[in-house]
Amino acid sequence: MTDQDVVRYLQEHPEFLDAHVDILSNIKIPDPHDGRAIPIAERQLSQLRERNTVLEEKLSELIAFGEENDAIGERMHRVTLALLAAMSLEDVLRTLYFNLREDFSVPHIAVRLWPEGSHPELSEFSKVSEELVVFATSLTNPYCAHHPMFDSIEWFGDPKPPLQSFAYVALGGDPFGLLALASEDAERFYPEMGTLYLQRLGEIASAAISRHL
Repeated sequence: MTDQDVVRYLQEHPEFLDAHVDILSNIKIPDPHDGRAIPIAERQLSQLRERNTVLEEKLSELIAFGEENDAIGERMHRVTLALLAAMSLEDVLRTLYFNLREDFSVPHIAVRLWPEGSHPELSEFSKVSEELVVFATSLTNPYCAHHPMFDSIEWFGDPKPPLQSFAYVALGGDPFGLLALASEDAERFYPEMGTLYLQRLGEIASAAISRHL
């Protein structure tokens, strides 16, 4: 008789243990922690406590994620209301920069827009390379990396220490611009990070900006 035969028999005949309750009280099995022999009931309690600990840790993680998402949602709500209240393109851009720095602690922000004939006096309409326009057009989701794309590094001046992580968000369904975020922290933006809130931020900024183009 193999181990599998014993397991299968007990599974197929659960009444066996009811008829032989004294067996359970006499069975001793090794404790997984110190190797001493303990009753099977004690081993079951130990397993239940371990499972309970794992479940508590997972629940704590879920609560922490939920609280973090609530905080981000509240900040997204504030920036949305502020952009809706902006009465000009200059106000929209100032509001976007301010809220990203104050609410989201993004240290470096740049916007480039390329509809011709719109507000040429603003630095956001400075000429960009054809490669960056093609890059923005290719984005279906925000793009995060540890290196700047094409000549976009020039948009941030010459910060010290040097920038080590970047995020790019296309503005508009048929992109008319690009929102670029950067940080000296290499872990602030990275390729594997979730981009849902960056995507929503891009959509909100696109709607606010497009009203004044």
